[in-house]
Amino acid sequence: MLDTTILQQVKDVFKDLTHQYTFKVTAHPQHEKAAELKEFINDFISTSQLFKAQFVETDDMTIQFSLLKDNEETGVMFRGIPNGHEFTSLLLAILNADGKGKNLPDDAICKRIQRLKGNIKLQTYVSLTCTNCPDIVQALNVMALISQKITHEMIDGALFQDEVERLNIQAVPTVYANGELLHIGRGSLGELLTKLEDMIGSEEDENEEPVERHYDVVVVGGGPAGASAAIYSARKGLRVAIIANNIGGQMKDTVGIENFISVPKTTGANMADNLLTHLKEYPIDVFDNRRVDKAFFYEELKKVHVKGGEIFISPAVIIATGASWRKLNVQDEAKYMGHGVHFCPHCDGPFYKDKHVAVVGGGNSGVEAAIDLAGICKQVTLLEFGETLRADTVLQDKAKSLENVEIFTMAQTTAIVGDGQKVTAIRVKNRNNDEERDIAVDGIFVQIGLAANADPFREALPLNQRHEIEVDNYCRTSVSGVYAAGDVTNVPYKQIMIAMGEGAKAALSAFDDRIRGVIPRLQE
Repeated sequence: MLDTTILQQVKDVFKDLTHQYTFKVTAHPQHEKAAELKEFINDFISTSQLFKAQFVETDDMTIQFSLLKDNEETGVMFRGIPNGHEFTSLLLAILNADGKGKNLPDDAICKRIQRLKGNIKLQTYVSLTCTNCPDIVQALNVMALISQKITHEMIDGALFQDEVERLNIQAVPTVYANGELLHIGRGSLGELLTKLEDMIGSEEDENEEPVERHYDVVVVGGGPAGASAAIYSARKGLRVAIIANNIGGQMKDTVGIENFISVPKTTGANMADNLLTHLKEYPIDVFDNRRVDKAFFYEELKKVHVKGGEIFISPAVIIATGASWRKLNVQDEAKYMGHGVHFCPHCDGPFYKDKHVAVVGGGNSGVEAAIDLAGICKQVTLLEFGETLRADTVLQDKAKSLENVEIFTMAQTTAIVGDGQKVTAIRVKNRNNDEERDIAVDGIFVQIGLAANADPFREALPLNQRHEIEVDNYCRTSVSGVYAAGDVTNVPYKQIMIAMGEGAKAALSAFDDRIRGVIPRLQE
Protein backbone atom coordinates (compact mmCIF):
# COMPACT_ATOMS: atom_id res chain seq x y z
CA MET A 1 0.00 0.00 0.00
CA LEU A 2 2.84 2.35 0.90
CA ASP A 3 5.31 2.60 -1.97
CA THR A 4 8.99 1.87 -1.48
CA THR A 5 10.03 5.52 -1.63
CA ILE A 6 7.69 6.48 1.21
CA LEU A 7 8.73 3.44 3.24
CA GLN A 8 12.39 4.39 2.94
CA GLN A 9 11.62 7.96 3.98
CA VAL A 10 9.71 6.71 7.01
CA LYS A 11 12.61 4.41 7.93
CA ASP A 12 14.91 7.43 7.94
CA VAL A 13 12.47 9.36 10.13
CA PHE A 14 12.36 6.59 12.73
CA LYS A 15 15.99 5.48 12.70
CA ASP A 16 16.74 7.05 16.11
CA LEU A 17 13.72 5.78 18.07
CA THR A 18 14.51 4.33 21.49
CA HIS A 19 11.19 2.83 22.65
CA GLN A 20 9.00 -0.08 21.56
CA TYR A 21 5.67 0.74 19.84
CA THR A 22 2.67 -1.51 19.33
CA PHE A 23 -0.17 -0.80 16.91
CA LYS A 24 -3.24 -2.38 18.52
CA VAL A 25 -5.66 -2.83 15.63
CA THR A 26 -9.36 -3.55 16.18
CA ALA A 27 -11.47 -4.25 13.09
CA HIS A 28 -14.53 -6.07 11.87
CA PRO A 29 -13.31 -8.58 9.29
CA GLN A 30 -16.13 -7.64 6.90
CA HIS A 31 -15.54 -3.91 7.04
CA GLU A 32 -14.86 -2.61 3.53
CA LYS A 33 -11.56 -1.06 4.68
CA ALA A 34 -10.39 -3.82 7.06
CA ALA A 35 -7.99 -5.42 4.58
CA GLU A 36 -6.63 -2.04 3.55
CA LEU A 37 -5.97 -1.06 7.17
CA LYS A 38 -4.17 -4.36 7.82
CA GLU A 39 -1.99 -3.83 4.75
CA PHE A 40 -1.28 -0.23 5.82
CA ILE A 41 -0.24 -1.29 9.34
CA ASN A 42 1.94 -4.14 8.10
CA ASP A 43 3.70 -1.82 5.67
CA PHE A 44 4.14 0.80 8.38
CA ILE A 45 5.61 -1.52 11.03
CA SER A 46 8.17 -2.73 8.48
CA THR A 47 9.91 0.63 8.82
CA SER A 48 11.35 -0.07 12.29
CA GLN A 49 12.41 -3.09 14.33
CA LEU A 50 10.83 -1.34 17.30
CA PHE A 51 7.33 -1.65 15.78
CA LYS A 52 4.88 -4.51 16.05
CA ALA A 53 1.18 -5.00 15.42
CA GLN A 54 -1.58 -6.70 17.36
CA PHE A 55 -4.77 -7.53 15.41
CA VAL A 56 -8.09 -8.09 17.18
CA GLU A 57 -11.43 -8.88 15.51
CA THR A 58 -14.59 -7.20 16.79
CA ASP A 59 -18.33 -7.51 16.21
CA ASP A 60 -18.62 -3.74 15.80
CA MET A 61 -18.53 -2.54 12.19
CA THR A 62 -15.42 -0.43 12.71
CA ILE A 63 -11.72 -0.17 11.99
CA GLN A 64 -9.37 1.54 14.42
CA PHE A 65 -6.02 1.29 16.12
CA SER A 66 -4.36 2.70 19.20
CA LEU A 67 -0.70 3.43 19.79
CA LEU A 68 1.10 1.75 22.70
CA LYS A 69 4.55 2.74 23.97
CA ASP A 70 6.44 0.03 25.84
CA ASN A 71 3.12 -1.85 26.12
CA GLU A 72 1.38 1.13 27.75
CA GLU A 73 -1.44 3.05 26.06
CA THR A 74 -0.39 6.53 24.93
CA GLY A 75 -3.96 7.80 24.61
CA VAL A 76 -3.52 8.32 20.84
CA MET A 77 -6.02 6.52 18.58
CA PHE A 78 -6.98 6.55 14.91
CA ARG A 79 -10.40 5.43 13.65
CA GLY A 80 -9.79 4.95 9.97
CA ILE A 81 -6.61 4.89 7.88
CA PRO A 82 -4.44 7.99 8.43
CA ASN A 83 -3.59 8.62 4.81
CA GLY A 84 -3.42 11.98 3.05
CA HIS A 85 -2.65 14.88 5.34
CA GLU A 86 -3.12 12.71 8.43
CA PHE A 87 -0.15 10.47 7.58
CA THR A 88 2.04 13.18 9.07
CA SER A 89 -0.10 13.14 12.22
CA LEU A 90 0.77 9.46 12.73
CA LEU A 91 4.49 10.07 12.18
CA LEU A 92 4.51 12.97 14.63
CA ALA A 93 2.54 11.05 17.25
CA ILE A 94 5.31 8.44 17.37
CA LEU A 95 8.14 10.97 17.31
CA ASN A 96 6.49 13.02 20.05
CA ALA A 97 5.89 9.92 22.16
CA ASP A 98 9.62 9.20 21.82
CA GLY A 99 10.51 12.77 22.82
CA LYS A 100 11.92 13.58 19.39
CA GLY A 101 9.12 15.64 17.91
CA LYS A 102 9.36 19.25 16.87
CA ASN A 103 5.96 20.50 18.02
CA LEU A 104 6.10 19.66 21.73
CA PRO A 105 5.01 22.60 23.91
CA ASP A 106 7.13 24.27 26.58
CA ASP A 107 6.85 23.64 30.31
CA ALA A 108 4.27 26.38 30.93
CA ILE A 109 1.85 24.88 28.41
CA CYS A 110 2.52 21.34 29.66
CA LYS A 111 1.56 22.41 33.19
CA ARG A 112 -1.72 23.86 31.95
CA ILE A 113 -2.52 20.60 30.13
CA GLN A 114 -1.76 18.50 33.20
CA ARG A 115 -3.96 20.73 35.36
CA LEU A 116 -7.13 20.06 33.35
CA LYS A 117 -9.79 18.49 35.56
CA GLY A 118 -10.96 14.90 35.30
CA ASN A 119 -10.67 12.35 32.53
CA ILE A 120 -11.11 13.82 29.07
CA LYS A 121 -12.11 11.90 25.93
CA LEU A 122 -11.35 13.92 22.81
CA GLN A 123 -12.59 13.03 19.32
CA THR A 124 -11.77 14.85 16.09
CA TYR A 125 -13.75 14.24 12.90
CA VAL A 126 -11.58 14.91 9.86
CA SER A 127 -11.43 14.74 6.11
CA LEU A 128 -8.19 13.32 4.72
CA THR A 129 -8.13 16.20 2.20
CA CYS A 130 -8.51 18.93 4.83
CA THR A 131 -5.42 21.11 5.25
CA ASN A 132 -6.47 22.43 8.67
CA CYS A 133 -7.32 19.05 10.23
CA PRO A 134 -3.74 17.85 10.88
CA ASP A 135 -2.97 20.88 13.07
CA ILE A 136 -5.90 20.01 15.31
CA VAL A 137 -5.18 16.27 15.35
CA GLN A 138 -1.51 16.81 16.13
CA ALA A 139 -2.25 19.32 18.89
CA LEU A 140 -4.72 17.01 20.63
CA ASN A 141 -2.40 14.02 20.22
CA VAL A 142 0.23 16.06 22.06
CA MET A 143 -2.23 16.70 24.89
CA ALA A 144 -2.92 12.97 25.16
CA LEU A 145 0.81 12.23 25.30
CA ILE A 146 1.38 14.83 28.03
CA SER A 147 -1.53 13.89 30.30
CA GLN A 148 -2.57 10.36 31.24
CA LYS A 149 -6.08 11.72 31.88
CA ILE A 150 -6.57 12.59 28.20
CA THR A 151 -7.30 10.35 25.21
CA HIS A 152 -7.68 11.52 21.62
CA GLU A 153 -9.18 9.75 18.64
CA MET A 154 -8.91 10.88 15.03
CA ILE A 155 -12.03 9.82 13.10
CA ASP A 156 -12.19 9.75 9.29
CA GLY A 157 -15.67 11.16 8.72
CA ALA A 158 -15.92 9.62 5.25
CA LEU A 159 -15.86 6.10 6.76
CA PHE A 160 -18.43 6.81 9.47
CA GLN A 161 -21.15 8.71 7.63
CA ASP A 162 -23.98 7.51 9.91
CA GLU A 163 -22.15 8.99 12.87
CA VAL A 164 -21.42 12.22 10.99
CA GLU A 165 -25.06 12.59 9.99
CA ARG A 166 -26.29 11.81 13.51
CA LEU A 167 -24.07 14.54 14.92
CA ASN A 168 -24.96 16.86 12.02
CA ILE A 169 -21.29 17.50 11.24
CA GLN A 170 -20.92 19.73 8.19
CA ALA A 171 -17.43 21.05 8.71
CA VAL A 172 -14.00 19.73 9.56
CA PRO A 173 -12.19 19.52 11.79
CA THR A 174 -14.93 19.09 14.39
CA VAL A 175 -13.81 18.29 17.94
CA TYR A 176 -15.84 16.77 20.78
CA ALA A 177 -14.77 16.64 24.43
CA ASN A 178 -16.57 14.04 26.55
CA GLY A 179 -19.37 14.01 24.00
CA GLU A 180 -19.83 17.79 23.92
CA LEU A 181 -18.94 19.98 20.95
CA LEU A 182 -15.67 21.80 21.68
CA HIS A 183 -14.37 23.27 18.44
CA ILE A 184 -14.98 23.58 14.69
CA GLY A 185 -12.45 24.65 12.06
CA ARG A 186 -8.85 25.82 12.12
CA GLY A 187 -7.20 26.17 15.49
CA SER A 188 -4.05 25.75 17.52
CA LEU A 189 -3.02 23.89 20.65
CA GLY A 190 -3.27 27.10 22.66
CA GLU A 191 -6.78 27.86 21.43
CA LEU A 192 -7.96 24.30 22.10
CA LEU A 193 -6.39 24.30 25.55
CA THR A 194 -8.14 27.54 26.45
CA LYS A 195 -11.48 26.11 25.33
CA LEU A 196 -10.91 22.99 27.42
CA GLU A 197 -10.02 25.11 30.45
CA ASP A 198 -13.24 27.08 29.97
CA MET A 199 -15.36 23.93 29.48
CA ILE A 200 -13.84 21.54 32.00
CA GLY A 201 -11.84 23.71 34.38
CA SER A 202 -8.35 23.44 35.83
CA GLU A 203 -6.81 22.55 39.15
CA GLU A 204 -5.28 25.87 40.17
CA ASP A 205 -2.46 26.34 42.65
CA GLU A 206 -3.39 29.41 44.67
CA ASN A 207 0.13 29.69 46.08
CA GLU A 208 1.87 29.73 42.73
CA GLU A 209 3.34 33.11 41.78
CA PRO A 210 2.97 34.47 38.21
CA VAL A 211 6.02 33.93 36.01
CA GLU A 212 7.60 37.24 34.97
CA ARG A 213 9.72 37.35 31.83
CA HIS A 214 11.83 40.42 30.97
CA TYR A 215 12.95 41.38 27.46
CA ASP A 216 14.24 44.37 25.52
CA VAL A 217 11.43 43.89 22.99
CA VAL A 218 8.24 41.86 23.23
CA VAL A 219 6.45 41.09 19.96
CA VAL A 220 2.82 39.98 20.20
CA GLY A 221 1.73 38.00 17.15
CA GLY A 222 3.36 35.33 15.01
CA GLY A 223 2.27 36.22 11.50
CA PRO A 224 4.34 37.93 8.79
CA ALA A 225 4.42 41.27 10.64
CA GLY A 226 5.31 39.73 14.00
CA ALA A 227 8.02 37.47 12.60
CA SER A 228 9.55 40.38 10.69
CA ALA A 229 9.51 42.61 13.78
CA ALA A 230 11.14 39.92 15.92
CA ILE A 231 13.90 39.20 13.39
CA TYR A 232 14.71 42.87 12.81
CA SER A 233 14.84 43.45 16.57
CA ALA A 234 17.10 40.44 17.13
CA ARG A 235 19.45 41.63 14.39
CA LYS A 236 20.05 44.72 16.52
CA GLY A 237 21.39 42.51 19.30
CA LEU A 238 18.34 42.89 21.52
CA ARG A 239 16.72 40.27 23.74
CA VAL A 240 13.49 39.44 21.97
CA ALA A 241 10.41 37.40 22.83
CA ILE A 242 7.58 36.64 20.41
CA ILE A 243 4.20 35.70 21.92
CA ALA A 244 1.75 34.05 19.54
CA ASN A 245 -1.16 31.70 19.25
CA ASN A 246 0.78 30.10 16.41
CA ILE A 247 3.56 31.04 14.00
CA GLY A 248 2.01 31.94 10.66
CA GLY A 249 -1.24 33.43 11.87
CA GLN A 250 -4.07 33.98 9.41
CA MET A 251 -1.68 33.29 6.55
CA LYS A 252 -1.93 29.55 7.31
CA ASP A 253 -5.50 29.63 5.95
CA THR A 254 -4.24 30.67 2.52
CA VAL A 255 -3.80 27.66 0.29
CA GLY A 256 -2.15 29.40 -2.69
CA ILE A 257 0.15 32.45 -2.55
CA GLU A 258 1.29 33.80 -5.91
CA ASN A 259 1.92 37.49 -5.19
CA PHE A 260 4.88 37.31 -2.82
CA ILE A 261 7.53 38.82 -5.04
CA SER A 262 10.48 36.50 -5.86
CA VAL A 263 8.43 33.44 -4.88
CA PRO A 264 6.20 32.60 -7.88
CA LYS A 265 4.03 30.10 -6.03
CA THR A 266 3.82 28.78 -2.47
CA THR A 267 1.26 28.00 0.23
CA GLY A 268 0.40 29.64 3.51
CA ALA A 269 1.48 26.53 5.41
CA ASN A 270 4.87 26.46 3.68
CA MET A 271 5.44 30.14 4.29
CA ALA A 272 4.52 29.70 7.96
CA ASP A 273 7.10 26.92 8.24
CA ASN A 274 9.66 29.21 6.60
CA LEU A 275 8.88 31.98 9.11
CA LEU A 276 9.55 29.61 12.01
CA THR A 277 12.77 28.38 10.41
CA HIS A 278 13.96 31.97 9.99
CA LEU A 279 13.04 32.88 13.57
CA LYS A 280 15.13 29.96 14.81
CA GLU A 281 18.18 31.42 13.08
CA TYR A 282 18.25 34.10 15.79
CA PRO A 283 18.26 34.01 19.62
CA ILE A 284 14.53 34.76 19.73
CA ASP A 285 12.44 33.17 22.48
CA VAL A 286 9.25 31.87 20.84
CA PHE A 287 6.28 31.50 23.19
CA ASP A 288 3.55 29.99 21.03
CA ASN A 289 0.16 28.63 22.05
CA ARG A 290 -0.39 31.80 24.09
CA ARG A 291 -3.44 34.03 24.33
CA VAL A 292 -3.12 37.57 25.62
CA ASP A 293 -5.56 38.29 28.44
CA LYS A 294 -4.75 41.95 29.07
CA ALA A 295 -2.05 44.56 28.73
CA PHE A 296 -0.86 47.56 30.74
CA PHE A 297 1.02 50.16 28.72
CA TYR A 298 0.97 53.42 30.68
CA GLU A 299 4.14 52.79 32.69
CA GLU A 300 7.69 52.93 31.34
CA LEU A 301 7.87 49.15 31.51
CA LYS A 302 4.95 47.65 29.62
CA LYS A 303 3.26 44.46 30.83
CA VAL A 304 1.53 41.83 28.71
CA HIS A 305 -0.43 39.18 30.64
CA VAL A 306 -1.14 35.84 28.95
CA LYS A 307 -3.48 32.98 29.82
CA GLY A 308 -1.82 30.71 32.36
CA GLY A 309 -0.22 33.36 34.55
CA GLU A 310 2.86 34.52 32.58
CA ILE A 311 3.66 38.25 32.49
CA PHE A 312 5.96 39.65 29.80
CA ILE A 313 7.68 42.92 30.78
CA SER A 314 9.51 45.20 28.37
CA PRO A 315 10.08 48.89 27.57
CA ALA A 316 9.04 48.16 23.97
CA VAL A 317 6.03 46.16 22.80
CA ILE A 318 5.22 45.58 19.14
CA ILE A 319 1.63 44.43 18.50
CA ALA A 320 1.22 42.34 15.34
CA THR A 321 -1.80 40.18 16.13
CA GLY A 322 -3.22 40.34 12.59
CA ALA A 323 -6.86 39.80 11.76
CA SER A 324 -9.54 37.11 11.63
CA TRP A 325 -12.33 36.28 9.22
CA ARG A 326 -14.98 38.99 9.25
CA LYS A 327 -18.50 37.74 9.95
CA LEU A 328 -21.70 38.87 8.25
CA ASN A 329 -23.38 39.71 11.60
CA VAL A 330 -26.83 38.85 10.28
CA GLN A 331 -29.74 36.87 11.72
CA ASP A 332 -28.91 33.21 12.56
CA GLU A 333 -25.33 33.35 11.27
CA ALA A 334 -23.96 32.21 14.63
CA LYS A 335 -26.65 29.53 14.95
CA TYR A 336 -25.53 27.79 11.75
CA MET A 337 -21.79 28.30 12.12
CA GLY A 338 -20.25 24.98 11.10
CA HIS A 339 -23.69 23.72 10.05
CA GLY A 340 -23.92 25.43 6.71
CA VAL A 341 -22.00 28.65 7.37
CA HIS A 342 -18.27 28.34 6.71
CA PHE A 343 -15.12 30.36 6.12
CA CYS A 344 -12.69 27.83 4.61
CA PRO A 345 -13.76 26.46 1.19
CA HIS A 346 -10.73 24.17 1.01
CA CYS A 347 -11.62 22.48 4.29
CA ASP A 348 -15.40 22.27 4.07
CA GLY A 349 -16.03 22.42 0.33
CA PRO A 350 -15.95 18.59 -0.06
CA PHE A 351 -19.06 18.37 2.16
CA TYR A 352 -20.99 20.09 -0.65
CA LYS A 353 -20.13 17.87 -3.58
CA ASP A 354 -22.88 18.16 -6.20
CA LYS A 355 -24.76 20.67 -4.04
CA HIS A 356 -25.60 24.36 -4.33
CA VAL A 357 -23.54 26.86 -2.31
CA ALA A 358 -23.30 30.61 -1.99
CA VAL A 359 -20.10 32.62 -1.65
CA VAL A 360 -20.44 36.06 -0.06
CA GLY A 361 -17.73 38.48 -1.13
CA GLY A 362 -16.38 39.60 -4.49
CA GLY A 363 -12.76 40.28 -3.60
CA ASN A 364 -9.86 37.97 -4.41
CA SER A 365 -10.73 35.53 -1.61
CA GLY A 366 -14.39 35.32 -2.59
CA VAL A 367 -13.82 34.85 -6.29
CA GLU A 368 -11.05 32.29 -5.67
CA ALA A 369 -13.44 30.40 -3.39
CA ALA A 370 -16.14 30.44 -6.07
CA ILE A 371 -13.69 29.07 -8.65
CA ASP A 372 -12.49 26.31 -6.33
CA LEU A 373 -16.01 25.33 -5.25
CA ALA A 374 -17.20 25.25 -8.86
CA GLY A 375 -15.02 22.18 -9.35
CA ILE A 376 -16.87 20.37 -6.54
CA CYS A 377 -20.37 21.80 -6.34
CA LYS A 378 -23.31 21.60 -8.73
CA GLN A 379 -23.94 25.34 -8.53
CA VAL A 380 -22.13 28.33 -7.00
CA THR A 381 -23.84 31.68 -6.41
CA LEU A 382 -21.39 34.55 -5.85
CA LEU A 383 -22.80 37.59 -4.02
CA GLU A 384 -21.07 40.98 -3.99
CA PHE A 385 -22.31 43.98 -1.99
CA GLY A 386 -20.90 46.60 -4.38
CA GLU A 387 -21.60 47.47 -8.00
CA THR A 388 -18.69 45.44 -9.34
CA LEU A 389 -16.46 42.58 -8.27
CA ARG A 390 -13.22 43.71 -6.58
CA ALA A 391 -11.04 40.72 -7.45
CA ASP A 392 -8.13 40.78 -9.86
CA THR A 393 -9.25 40.77 -13.49
CA VAL A 394 -7.72 37.36 -14.19
CA LEU A 395 -9.83 35.86 -11.39
CA GLN A 396 -13.00 37.61 -12.52
CA ASP A 397 -12.54 36.34 -16.08
CA LYS A 398 -12.06 32.80 -14.83
CA ALA A 399 -15.17 32.89 -12.63
CA LYS A 400 -17.31 34.37 -15.42
CA SER A 401 -16.18 31.62 -17.77
CA LEU A 402 -17.54 28.84 -15.53
CA GLU A 403 -21.04 27.65 -16.47
CA ASN A 404 -22.00 26.68 -12.91
CA VAL A 405 -21.04 30.05 -11.35
CA GLU A 406 -23.76 32.70 -11.08
CA ILE A 407 -22.71 36.22 -10.08
CA PHE A 408 -24.88 38.92 -8.47
CA THR A 409 -23.67 42.40 -7.60
CA MET A 410 -25.44 44.98 -5.42
CA ALA A 411 -26.49 42.02 -3.28
CA GLN A 412 -26.73 42.48 0.48
CA THR A 413 -27.02 39.42 2.70
CA THR A 414 -29.67 40.10 5.36
CA ALA A 415 -30.22 36.71 7.03
CA ILE A 416 -29.30 33.04 7.12
CA VAL A 417 -32.28 30.70 6.72
CA GLY A 418 -32.34 27.16 8.13
CA ASP A 419 -34.52 24.35 9.40
CA GLY A 420 -33.02 24.29 12.89
CA GLN A 421 -30.34 21.77 11.95
CA LYS A 422 -28.74 23.12 8.80
CA VAL A 423 -28.82 25.99 6.30
CA THR A 424 -31.56 25.90 3.67
CA ALA A 425 -31.24 29.36 2.09
CA ILE A 426 -29.56 32.75 2.16
CA ARG A 427 -31.72 35.90 2.27
CA VAL A 428 -30.46 38.60 -0.09
CA LYS A 429 -31.61 42.18 -0.69
CA ASN A 430 -31.22 43.74 -4.12
CA ARG A 431 -29.66 47.12 -3.30
CA ASN A 432 -31.02 48.61 -6.56
CA ASN A 433 -34.68 48.19 -5.57
CA ASP A 434 -34.57 46.91 -1.90
CA GLU A 435 -36.41 43.71 -2.83
CA GLU A 436 -35.56 40.67 -0.71
CA ARG A 437 -35.57 37.04 -1.77
CA ASP A 438 -34.40 33.69 -0.41
CA ILE A 439 -31.91 31.79 -2.55
CA ALA A 440 -32.09 28.07 -1.76
CA VAL A 441 -28.57 26.81 -0.95
CA ASP A 442 -27.03 23.98 1.00
CA GLY A 443 -24.06 25.94 2.32
CA ILE A 444 -22.64 29.44 2.58
CA PHE A 445 -18.98 30.47 2.48
CA VAL A 446 -18.27 33.92 3.92
CA GLN A 447 -15.34 35.73 2.30
CA ILE A 448 -15.79 39.41 3.17
CA GLY A 449 -12.38 40.27 4.47
CA LEU A 450 -10.76 40.42 7.87
CA ALA A 451 -11.37 42.07 11.25
CA ALA A 452 -8.45 43.30 13.36
CA ASN A 453 -7.50 41.18 16.40
CA ALA A 454 -7.20 44.16 18.73
CA ASP A 455 -9.66 43.23 21.52
CA PRO A 456 -6.99 42.32 24.14
CA PHE A 457 -5.65 45.88 23.86
CA ARG A 458 -8.89 47.85 23.76
CA GLU A 459 -8.41 49.12 27.34
CA ALA A 460 -4.70 49.85 26.87
CA LEU A 461 -4.80 51.64 23.52
CA PRO A 462 -7.32 53.77 21.63
CA LEU A 463 -8.86 51.99 18.62
CA ASN A 464 -10.49 53.55 15.55
CA GLN A 465 -14.06 52.90 14.37
CA ARG A 466 -12.94 49.72 12.61
CA HIS A 467 -11.40 48.52 15.90
CA GLU A 468 -7.91 48.82 14.42
CA ILE A 469 -4.86 50.19 16.22
CA GLU A 470 -3.92 53.55 14.75
CA VAL A 471 -0.25 54.09 13.95
CA ASP A 472 1.81 56.85 12.35
CA ASN A 473 4.17 56.43 9.41
CA TYR A 474 6.73 54.86 11.75
CA CYS A 475 4.32 52.29 13.25
CA ARG A 476 4.22 54.22 16.53
CA THR A 477 0.96 54.22 18.47
CA SER A 478 -0.26 57.07 20.67
CA VAL A 479 1.50 55.43 23.66
CA SER A 480 5.28 55.81 23.89
CA GLY A 481 7.05 52.46 23.69
CA VAL A 482 4.11 50.69 22.03
CA TYR A 483 4.20 49.98 18.29
CA ALA A 484 1.88 48.08 15.96
CA ALA A 485 2.23 46.54 12.53
CA GLY A 486 0.31 44.60 9.91
CA ASP A 487 -3.39 43.78 9.63
CA VAL A 488 -4.21 44.81 13.22
CA THR A 489 -3.47 48.45 12.30
CA ASN A 490 -5.12 51.10 10.15
CA VAL A 491 -2.51 50.70 7.41
CA PRO A 492 -4.34 50.12 4.10
CA TYR A 493 -3.98 47.07 1.87
CA LYS A 494 -3.85 43.95 4.00
CA GLN A 495 -1.16 41.98 2.18
CA ILE A 496 1.55 39.60 3.40
CA MET A 497 4.31 41.63 1.82
CA ILE A 498 3.04 44.89 3.29
CA ALA A 499 2.70 43.31 6.74
CA MET A 500 6.31 42.13 6.64
CA GLY A 501 7.47 45.63 5.73
CA GLU A 502 5.41 47.17 8.50
CA GLY A 503 6.87 44.71 11.02
CA ALA A 504 10.38 45.78 9.99
CA LYS A 505 9.40 49.46 10.33
CA ALA A 506 8.02 48.88 13.83
CA ALA A 507 11.21 47.13 14.96
CA LEU A 508 13.43 49.87 13.53
CA SER A 509 11.28 52.58 15.13
CA ALA A 510 11.51 50.86 18.51
CA PHE A 511 15.28 50.56 18.15
CA ASP A 512 15.56 54.22 17.12
CA ASP A 513 13.52 55.28 20.16
CA ARG A 514 15.77 53.16 22.35
CA ILE A 515 18.93 54.79 20.97
CA ARG A 516 17.49 58.29 21.37
CA GLY A 517 16.41 57.60 24.94
CA VAL A 518 12.71 57.94 24.21
CA ILE A 519 12.15 54.54 25.85
CA PRO A 520 14.28 53.18 28.68
CA ARG A 521 16.69 50.29 28.52
CA LEU A 522 16.41 47.34 30.84
CA GLN A 523 19.20 47.10 33.39
CA GLU A 524 21.86 44.70 32.24
